[in-house]
Amino acid sequence: MEKRKLGFFEYFYIFLMGCLFGYVVEVLWSFYRHHIFINHTALVVGPFNIVYGISAVVLSMFLKKYRNDNVIKLFFVSFVMGTVLEYALSFTMEKMAGFVAWDYSKYFLNINGRVCLKYSIFWGILGIAWIKYIYPLTIKIIDSFDKKKAVYFMNFLIVFLLADGFLTLQAIDRAKEYEKGIPPGSKYEEYLDDYFGVDYLDNMYNYRWNKR
Repeated sequence: MEKRKLGFFEYFYIFLMGCLFGYVVEVLWSFYRHHIFINHTALVVGPFNIVYGISAVVLSMFLKKYRNDNVIKLFFVSFVMGTVLEYALSFTMEKMAGFVAWDYSKYFLNINGRVCLKYSIFWGILGIAWIKYIYPLTIKIIDSFDKKKAVYFMNFLIVFLLADGFLTLQAIDRAKEYEKGIPPGSKYEEYLDDYFGVDYLDNMYNYRWNKR
């Protein structure tokens, strides 16, 4: 498996499984800690935690060659890689959306509130678990797919996710206008206010919307 070259098909489904797995983990963890439902998704429609999806792809791409190395080396590679990735995702989200869904400024040894020692250690442990155990299982699941049907489904999901991303950006822009007291200018904007408004986004982004 170490020498196997993955293509777009495999990486797309790794991304998708990462999104879904991350969503379930974050929702369950939030419910356990706070006893409330927090919709930990980056897109307004569907259970897609994009941060985990991107992380799954990046970890798969760069940790494959270290899969048979000792866990200490794996830990430090994952530690650094995860920290850089999380910082980059935080920076990108802030530039695109005007806020981020996490803030580590109160944590020990943080950098601009985007990353901190505690979660960098988590990345190190996650990298070991991913490439040693989760990644091989994920590849087995993907290999079991009916390739023709899976390609059709992949193409459908790509279009859906692009549309979902566009809708999300529009919902964010409209929510900012709403907070400025600008009334909806169309039925479509009324729809955004009703279904993907400030309260929805605040819950979706870990109650960070109103703290941006």
